[in-house]
Amino acid sequence: MQTNPTTPAVTEDKEPEKESVFNKKLIIKGSLWFALITIATIAGIFFYNNTGDALKALSHISGKYIIICLIMLFVDLMLGGWRNHIYIQKLAPGVSQWVSFRANVANMFMGAVTPAHGGAGPAQIYMYTSNGVTFIDAFAVSLINMGATLIFMPAAGFIAIMLMDTSYVSGIVPAMLQYGFIFFFLFLIAFLLAFWKPVWIAAAIKQIAKLLSKIFPKKKENLYNWAEKSGANIARYQQTCRVILKQNPWLFPLSILITTLLYLNKYCLQYVILLGLGIHTSLVQVISIQILIQFMIYFAPSPGGSGFAEVGISVLFGKIVPKTAIPIFTLLQRSFLLFIPAMIGAYCVISLLRKQSVKYSAS
Repeated sequence: MQTNPTTPAVTEDKEPEKESVFNKKLIIKGSLWFALITIATIAGIFFYNNTGDALKALSHISGKYIIICLIMLFVDLMLGGWRNHIYIQKLAPGVSQWVSFRANVANMFMGAVTPAHGGAGPAQIYMYTSNGVTFIDAFAVSLINMGATLIFMPAAGFIAIMLMDTSYVSGIVPAMLQYGFIFFFLFLIAFLLAFWKPVWIAAAIKQIAKLLSKIFPKKKENLYNWAEKSGANIARYQQTCRVILKQNPWLFPLSILITTLLYLNKYCLQYVILLGLGIHTSLVQVISIQILIQFMIYFAPSPGGSGFAEVGISVLFGKIVPKTAIPIFTLLQRSFLLFIPAMIGAYCVISLLRKQSVKYSAS
């Protein structure tokens, strides 16, 4: 395996890391909340929009459009894995692209069962480190692609607002948009500072640790150790990222391009669902609305944006989709964009955990 010359070798005990990433109680609790909130919200949408007529809409859906949606879903998962693999193949040439595929769906699964996608990145990193990639390399790839998303999403959000009919934006939507823009802005600033000014971030962490130590004096030593370790790690990650991008300057623009294609495919998939339901509307409006929905729920406090996503779909798409079709459209949209990928990710995560359990039991 090829490693960065500026990055020290990292050896880690995978079992403790597994416990911290794939905490069984956390996954079960997150899955339950995700399922309960989603089921309750979709049931409410069905009830509000007349269940009987909604089921009739499902009976009229064209099978060929479902096949097209499945193909687009496969493209979505492949693009998600590929935008990681363009870096991984440079850092660890022996790692298969299917490892990147599994890392991507593991990311989607853990993102679905944790608030604000909190477990997505760690799950992806663990999938890579379990297949021979160093932690620092895996983290750097995750960080760089997070940067591509942080650049793409706000830009897409501004374009969507300019192109869409603003009469669609009402009720709770403006508040959710503000929430999304604030979080994207904060994370983008943090990403840029961590990359260009890691010393500033390290200094800020030390100040935070100093402040917290006054509030929790008994944890002063642990807080100071955390600050020192975090500062050192940020410097190493920044150095690793610089090496990757300096040696391969075309990779980041390619990552942004793949990110753009990835999300356009997601957005167009919804248009195909509408065609399958016999609904013909503006492709530009469909893409614009979905951009805003994705933007609003990306950092939502519920697992997988559950509740927020379904309400957002019902409110915004309710302006262009017949009332009787909204429940089925919401269910199909969430199924293709999250439920099915999350189930594939769950299978990959469970398979990895079983493999690791057998390995450690044997040792």
